[in-house]
Amino acid sequence: MNKLPKLGLPVVVITLVSIIFISKSSVNIGYGEAGVVWERFGGGTVTDEAPLGEGFHIIAPWNRVYIYNIKQQEEFESGMRVLSSNGLEISLDVSVLYQPKLDELGLLHKTKGENYLSIVIAPEIRAVARSVIGRYTPEQLYSTKRDAIQNEIYEETKLKVEGQHVQLNSVLVRDVTLPISIKEAIQRKLTQEQEALEYEFRLEKARQEAEKVRIDAEGKAAANRILAASLTPNILKDKGIEATIKLAESPNSKVIVVGSGKDGLPLILGNQ
Repeated sequence: MNKLPKLGLPVVVITLVSIIFISKSSVNIGYGEAGVVWERFGGGTVTDEAPLGEGFHIIAPWNRVYIYNIKQQEEFESGMRVLSSNGLEISLDVSVLYQPKLDELGLLHKTKGENYLSIVIAPEIRAVARSVIGRYTPEQLYSTKRDAIQNEIYEETKLKVEGQHVQLNSVLVRDVTLPISIKEAIQRKLTQEQEALEYEFRLEKARQEAEKVRIDAEGKAAANRILAASLTPNILKDKGIEATIKLAESPNSKVIVVGSGKDGLPLILGNQ
């Protein structure tokens, strides 16, 4: 009876040690994740080997694994205060789509750490947004330059984070909020510009119609001049004779007196 407790205690101890050893030595990495190994006796963060992929892994119990989300993620910067080219304060909402570079995950962990978003992405996007917005007027921000601004912020931020083991996929300008007074002034200006364009269109249309009438009138005048120049007395007499012949052939009752009309043309008298 005294031997059982003596045998049971080592078994319990060994079991507990085994459980602790297994729990410290195993790591499970979920989908869209990767693990960076930190070796206590091997030089710290492993940067010259591929990160651990998805699934179950066994590591030495004295090492650690830091798990990173390697899927595309979104950082939303809301209400950033920036100044336009003429010094007006503007509120900007921007979304950044990013993800860590898988083959550089060890370097990212070693140089930036798990909080790399607030160290790399957020500061750079704010700095670049202020720089880009400062090149434009409120009118440009409100109307025609939204896509250009978005592209400039993306390209410049991408260059700044490219060497910091992070991949920038896209920058989206969600909203540009101007002061109410400035927004109303811009809307009035745009309305006036549209009215001016419409008025100019009407004037141009009227000018075109007037030009068309002038060209038609000139054509008719030229035709009349040509016709008048071609109507000689002999041609007129010939035309008169042709008309008289046609009238003579008409079934209507009439009397034809030859040579009694002006210029010797037949004079036609009838009961009409």
